[in-house]
Amino acid sequence: MSQVASKVIRITLPDGSVKEFAGAVTARQVAESIGPRLAQAAVGAKIDGELSDLSAVIDRDCRVAIVTEKTRDGRPDPDALFLLRHSAAHVMAEAIQRIVPGAQLVYGPPLETGFYYDIRFPEDRPLKEGDFETIEAEMAKIVAENRHFTRYEMSAEDGLAKLRAEGSKYKVDNAERAIGAGESERGLERPRPVRLSWYATGEPGKDWEDLCRGPHLPSTGRIGAFKVMSLASSYWHGDENSDRLTRVYGTAFFSKKDLDEYLTRLEEAKKRDHRVIGKHLRLFHIDEMVGQGLVLWTPRGSIVRKELQSFIGEELRKQGYFEVFSPHVGKLDLYRTSGHFPYYAESQFPPIVERESLAALAAEGCSCAEYANRLSKGEIDGYLLKPMNCPHHVKIFASEPHSYRDMPVRLAEFGTVYRWEQSGELSGMLRVRCFTQDDAHLFCTPEQVGPEVLGCLELVKTIFATLGMQDYRVRVGLRDPDSAKYVGNPENWDRAEASCREAARTLGVPFTEEPGEAAFYGPKIDFVVKDVIGREWQLGTVQVDYNLPERFDLSYIGADNKPHRPVMIHRAPFGSMERFVGFLIEHFAGAFPTWLSPEQVRVLPVSEKTEAYAKRVLAALVEARVRATADLANERLQAKIRHAAEEKVPYLLVVGPRDEEAGTVSVRARGVQHDLGAMGLGEFVATIQSEIAGRGAETVLGRIARERGA
Repeated sequence: MSQVASKVIRITLPDGSVKEFAGAVTARQVAESIGPRLAQAAVGAKIDGELSDLSAVIDRDCRVAIVTEKTRDGRPDPDALFLLRHSAAHVMAEAIQRIVPGAQLVYGPPLETGFYYDIRFPEDRPLKEGDFETIEAEMAKIVAENRHFTRYEMSAEDGLAKLRAEGSKYKVDNAERAIGAGESERGLERPRPVRLSWYATGEPGKDWEDLCRGPHLPSTGRIGAFKVMSLASSYWHGDENSDRLTRVYGTAFFSKKDLDEYLTRLEEAKKRDHRVIGKHLRLFHIDEMVGQGLVLWTPRGSIVRKELQSFIGEELRKQGYFEVFSPHVGKLDLYRTSGHFPYYAESQFPPIVERESLAALAAEGCSCAEYANRLSKGEIDGYLLKPMNCPHHVKIFASEPHSYRDMPVRLAEFGTVYRWEQSGELSGMLRVRCFTQDDAHLFCTPEQVGPEVLGCLELVKTIFATLGMQDYRVRVGLRDPDSAKYVGNPENWDRAEASCREAARTLGVPFTEEPGEAAFYGPKIDFVVKDVIGREWQLGTVQVDYNLPERFDLSYIGADNKPHRPVMIHRAPFGSMERFVGFLIEHFAGAFPTWLSPEQVRVLPVSEKTEAYAKRVLAALVEARVRATADLANERLQAKIRHAAEEKVPYLLVVGPRDEEAGTVSVRARGVQHDLGAMGLGEFVATIQSEIAGRGAETVLGRIARERGA
């Protein structure tokens, strides 16, 4: 013990400085050694990248980052929120068991926006929404007591004996699974003994406790604000034939102000739900007979999609991209070579095997398990609905020889791919099983990586500017310096990471460097956009790839007349058309900019007397390639205006006898509650044509306002 105690522990901090301690030390003591203010603000720590309690004991040289409520740039720290919400889930579970003593806890993880706990309630005492206020009152008492979250451990054998004596089959099952996961680590270089851990909210053996891996906040008093949100049905292990459980959702924040802002955003988000607006505006449809997660684009929604595709197509042509097309399926060997199969098999549709091969396997008496095993080993051939476009683009590049003079080669495709998402994860257009990516792959020399990454970022910047999305930030994913998972030459990695950093700096927006967030084949840049109600969306990514060119043995002939390995860049500014349009529906609340709107103008005659003139106005608009309709229904004008407003039409042209006589139209703009006055028909047509062509750079509304100001 004396040798262990005297061992000097070297702690490397995020700024690269090193602190030395004469023996084992807790994360809290590391924070205290840095300064009292940090120690007071600390809620947890990351030890060699692993999120931990402040009470975690450090007995080896390692990297340590202290976690506080906010990051350096003032944003809520995701790790701090994880700790907060995991701890709040425990507090909620304790409160529920006070109210319903027979409630059996199953599991309760934190989520991105809150947490939940799956619970088995007595049949004669189900939980109801009417219990929420009582639960929150009990939670407030627990928080006010400011009890410490105290971790203790037991051997696997003793821990299981304890749980079996307590009689919860759910906790016994959780423990057995944890033990199984621990035993699977036996092959690691430093296998850890299998132990089970509990967290007591206070003193072990006296206060409430739960089997839990952690980590947690230092104490319940650090939970600033919370709310029980909703109830849902769930099943043990997700098996509908197993025990039916109640999933209790909640959320928590470090301050009541943050909670109130979140609840306000939530209410606004309900109004902007793309599933509701999309149905009302007839933009897309999901049909049970077609299949969940499979989007049917209606004529109106297809206009939005085609306009976006035309927009980015114009930009790609300016940057020297070649458009390509590839099939929706490929041989399994293609994806075995790329590494997509069988490593990501769970997120793919099942392979398609030829009928003759299936018949032969059935005749052999091949079991399902053997069939799956032989598929993964490559002993059975077949096809796969393509999960990615990149292997197809690789083969297009490889289909002809290339010189360094040809580089870079930029291939672009609106390529449809297929992913098997679990039914519970599907969500309108945002999470689907079939989607089309605005995909492109650039093949370049190592020296060209920097300029090409910059070109990709400029494209994304152009898209965001055109759509009026100014509030976004950038994440640069870099290697974890302590990990060996990355492929490729370290010098190429250094060059690529430097190129990504430099490209991110040129954007003029905040960016963060995130070690460990690179893909195993290269660094990447992600764009995180904040919508009009403050929600963040990850849209668009640029990735540098050294792996696929190696796997497919790609080459080009260099200036030295020898073969060289190209670098591959993946980029998708929209991500997928489905998700991007879903985002735009919510961002604009269905009120698209004029150039994107399925219907840009609606002509409204004030009575039957001016219907003929309304038709002439409509003909002039259609001839000018403006998407327009005329409402000739036998209704009052105010009703027609209301219908158009509900359908988010950007411009209404009200035409009466005076307009017909003068050759004018009375203009109304979306969101403006009054008539903007008369405008010559030719002038309006020219102005809206300009607005559409310039994608909103000049608007009809803006021109009227400017002329009135003059």
